[in-house]
Amino acid sequence: MGIKSGKVWGMTELVHANAVVEFHRIEANEGAFCSKHKHSHKWNGFFVESGSLKIKVWKTNYDLVDETILGPGDFTAVAPGEFHQFEALVDTVAFELYWAAELDHNDIQRETVGGSN
Repeated sequence: MGIKSGKVWGMTELVHANAVVEFHRIEANEGAFCSKHKHSHKWNGFFVESGSLKIKVWKTNYDLVDETILGPGDFTAVAPGEFHQFEALVDTVAFELYWAAELDHNDIQRETVGGSN
């Protein structure tokens, strides 16, 4: 795959990056957590493959800390400017995505139509 980096909470591996997206595979050890941090301009998404992550988000539009528990197949996203932190409730493998802007989901120009034989 990509470049692996050890972390105090486990390991991260860069799978893909370009000008508008980063895609990382993370392994987090049970009970370990990342720093409380925020990103000024990018979204931060979490998709759990196995295990369980608790995502804490310190909301900017009201005085509250949201907590979301993710299991296998679950996804959540944190908006730019919101402090957040993840904690592995058990040994966990997840994918972390970063994106800088909203994608235009209608950004497709078809020359042909698909089908089947």
